[in-house]
Amino acid sequence: MISVENLKVEFNAIPLFEDVSFVVNNKERIALVGKNGAGKSTMLKIIAGQQTPTGGSVASPKEVTIGYLPQVMVLAEDKTVRQEAEMAFEQMSYLQDLLAKMTIEMTERTDYESESYHDLIDRFTRENDRFLMLGGTNYHAEVERTLLGLGFSREDFGRPTKEFSGGWRMRIELAKLLLQKPDVLLLDEPTNHLDIESIQWLENFLRTQANAVILVSHDRAFINNVTNRTIEISCGHIYDYKVKYDEFMVLRKDRREQQLRAYENQQKQIQETEDFIERFRYQATKAIQVQSRIKQLEKVNRIEIDDEDTAMLRLKFPPAPRSGSYPVISKDVKKAYGNHLVFDHVDLVIERGDKVAFVGKNGEGKSTLVKCILEQIDFEGELKLGHNVQIGYFAQNQAQLLADDLTVFDTIDRVAVGDIRTKIRDLLGAFMFGGEASDKKVKVLSGGERSRLAMIKLLLEPVNFLILDEPTNHLDMRSKDVLKEAILDFDGTVVVVSHDRDFLDGLVTKVYEFGGGKVREHLGGIYDFLQKKNIDNLNDLQAVRLSASPTKSADGETTQELSETKLSYEAQKELNRRLRKIERDIKECEKKIEKLEVKKAEIETVLATPQGASDVSVYEKYEKNKQDINEIMAQWETLLMEHEELEAQKY
Repeated sequence: MISVENLKVEFNAIPLFEDVSFVVNNKERIALVGKNGAGKSTMLKIIAGQQTPTGGSVASPKEVTIGYLPQVMVLAEDKTVRQEAEMAFEQMSYLQDLLAKMTIEMTERTDYESESYHDLIDRFTRENDRFLMLGGTNYHAEVERTLLGLGFSREDFGRPTKEFSGGWRMRIELAKLLLQKPDVLLLDEPTNHLDIESIQWLENFLRTQANAVILVSHDRAFINNVTNRTIEISCGHIYDYKVKYDEFMVLRKDRREQQLRAYENQQKQIQETEDFIERFRYQATKAIQVQSRIKQLEKVNRIEIDDEDTAMLRLKFPPAPRSGSYPVISKDVKKAYGNHLVFDHVDLVIERGDKVAFVGKNGEGKSTLVKCILEQIDFEGELKLGHNVQIGYFAQNQAQLLADDLTVFDTIDRVAVGDIRTKIRDLLGAFMFGGEASDKKVKVLSGGERSRLAMIKLLLEPVNFLILDEPTNHLDMRSKDVLKEAILDFDGTVVVVSHDRDFLDGLVTKVYEFGGGKVREHLGGIYDFLQKKNIDNLNDLQAVRLSASPTKSADGETTQELSETKLSYEAQKELNRRLRKIERDIKECEKKIEKLEVKKAEIETVLATPQGASDVSVYEKYEKNKQDINEIMAQWETLLMEHEELEAQKY
């Protein structure tokens, strides 16, 4: 479909890459990977025809269509979300208007036997067939499905695009691009502004409906689930693997080891040749051999090694000052903006040492609850921070608080203490500030660079409660690994607001789901949560509900036909009886939990004394109490889910 031949790109006479050749075939889904600055986005722009290479060519048949999603785009301010998305079907809109005009003309004309009238009918038939062939009767439904899949609600369809943030505008452009169904999709960081459910929808779309895809992404789980081929740009060349990203990483490690051995052998030979030249440079009897060795040295094709993987750098947070047992306790917290309810009845307890995730669709209140915890906004209800809680907070706007006149190195040098001071340049390299980049002034950094620098600074602050709001959006995979390892080793409490499943996997042990004005707790890791959600969705689909749909009767009157699944009186009675029993069981569980929590507090008081701290039996009671609480909590959560399913059957 697309053939890239001998591609070369130079900036200021310095080659970014050269002699790059590869072919993109139908149904191939390619991950384009490499360190930041290797040329990934440049490659996509060249294939999309938006940038001219220094040398080489990109060829494709005339009928092949290419769709390109850049990291930054501009949308019209005067269109609604639906209108902007429907621009993907401009040809259908034109045909629809044309058919409407022709229908009116055929109705108004009376010269049924004339040749021009028959020509009009033939033309209408041709254009109508074309309209139907292009899917003209259902494209509105397809627009709705795509927008809903990317996280928009039906209420959003009529809102002007100017009301949406840059992230949501990117979703509109992505919807438009997917609806056009190009032969080749070029996607540059498509998941940066998507939540977990939208990413899963996009994964499924790309796997099942896309033709050929080339994508750049730092979301490892996303590219593993979507791609079947990996092309790496490294040291100005490409390495092409017909495997997924995880398999590529294994092969890449083998390749680098081979490169290293070949490099070491070559360096040894070069050193021996240079030693010979230096030793016999001024001896007339060796002049011919010396000149021969000099020419030989000039012809050597020097082996380059892939950049050192600085993600292996082990970074540790400073020891966390000890906080109280419960850094955050929330009871019946509510937040609303006017008539818009963000969430209500939020009850949660975060224990010291917990690592939890806040997940859910954008706009459901994750960042809002974080701001409530930070006391940045007002709310209703009770929300307490524990004793000696010292919060380290990362959000996108934290980057704006950096001192503009300092260099990158000086910014970190001022907060680094202890052994890490000797490794500042290694740390900066792991977060893509290697070499001369560490001497840049903060004021000339891009938004992404400022965010990464703010993250490094946070890593070095002595805190015991970390709150990270979308921390991985501007980090590549190696930088994310450094951050993840540091958080795993951190002995304080962590809340992560993120849609990056690979980053959350193995990091968090509890998930709080935001949605529909509620916050629900799920014990276990992120993939336990996702698996549970899939099961929940199936149960929802199978739930028996009353449904009513308008139908036309024989005489043309509209009637309301009730679904055959309508519950009988006896069935409704049985349903109510089951609901009452579950409600009693829920209250019973809540009483048990309350008693166990009181007992837990009493044991903790004993543990705080020297005698209690040295008594093994007290620890055993504490662990038994904690296990009992977890079991009752699991039982309580199951009862709540059953209650929701039965409630759904009533309506």
